[in-house]
Amino acid sequence: MRLKGKVSIITGAASGIGKATAEKFAQEGAVVIVCDLNIDVVNEVVATLAAQGATAAGYRVNVTDRAEIAAMVADVKERFGRIDVLVNNAGIVLDAQLAKMTDEQFDKVIDINLKGVYNCARAVIDTMIAQGAGVILNASSVVGIYGNFGQTNYAATKFGVIGFVKTWAKELGKKGIRANAVCPGFVATPILKAMPEKVIQAMEERVPMKRMARPEEIANVYAFLASDEASYINGAAIEVTGGLTL
Repeated sequence: MRLKGKVSIITGAASGIGKATAEKFAQEGAVVIVCDLNIDVVNEVVATLAAQGATAAGYRVNVTDRAEIAAMVADVKERFGRIDVLVNNAGIVLDAQLAKMTDEQFDKVIDINLKGVYNCARAVIDTMIAQGAGVILNASSVVGIYGNFGQTNYAATKFGVIGFVKTWAKELGKKGIRANAVCPGFVATPILKAMPEKVIQAMEERVPMKRMARPEEIANVYAFLASDEASYINGAAIEVTGGLTL
């Protein structure tokens, strides 16, 4: 088990890629800390992981609320003694073209997708420095490398979290802490259920592999990057797109 005993905080872990990541980390032996806004769903995920023999704990966490994050981190440290991995997965999408985007749409995406990542990293970094070890993984996107029509706010955040890891890699590498970003392309998550089938088919046609990623395929990359097998990968932004950008 590649992550045996590693205390791993995963935000946005109640569904989609976050849930798949929690499941993968549990399979790899991690102590999984499931964080999301809906505590009922969080508890369901924790119960499922525990039934499979994993050690897991759940917390309601709003990544824009630094006091709430701090309380979760303090409790995790008290219960498990350390924090080895942070996966900054929580995020939202509120799309609009620039001419039609509202300040509320822009600010909310920035607050959650960008400042939320900062808030969570800031909350754990002192612990990781004291340990002399740790891994921070940020959820970026192919949009965070190439931009995308109608996603001024989202693209800005996903570019931004790549900038975070490149900066943190320089600052923290000498302290035994690695920081990397994962940049998925099209992923088959529940959010796509609202899309017309022809739109989904058009998306799949753009990918050389002619399909979307499964959430567990993104989770596999997070698990690898969190493990000691990736011990010399630092400051990277890794595309997981099926060749979409070729």
